[in-house]
Amino acid sequence: MARLTKAQRAWRPGMKKPRRSIRVLFASTVLSLEAFVAFFATLGLFGLYRDQVAPWLILGAGIAFSALCILTCALLGRPLGYWIGWGIQLLLILAGFVEPMMFVVGPLFAAAWWYAVVKGRSMDLENAQRDREEAEWEARQGPPAADG
Repeated sequence: MARLTKAQRAWRPGMKKPRRSIRVLFASTVLSLEAFVAFFATLGLFGLYRDQVAPWLILGAGIAFSALCILTCALLGRPLGYWIGWGIQLLLILAGFVEPMMFVVGPLFAAAWWYAVVKGRSMDLENAQRDREEAEWEARQGPPAADG
């Protein structure tokens, strides 16, 4: 017999599925895209600077940065995840001192991160308000009639 998750054990017929956070979804998308960009930038830097800088240093730093982006996605349920995300944005901008093109890419990703965090939060608040109003309406009206 397969083991059930906590959510599966807690489920009962008629229970509504809780909404997922739009802010977490948006922020995870930005961080995942940054991981890809960082990885491919690492390959570019490896090709440009492998004779001047130890190749293991270039590849190690780039892969570690990409991994940090992906691992931060798991922390987005807590405020710490967003602080780490802001740090990642700063590091991506500062990477412009190594490769000047990152002075263009970094601020663009920082703007996307800001939008994901701010707009995602406002959409989560709107959804919470809508859920409260819907619950109040259902309490006044009674359960919806079954189609059939």
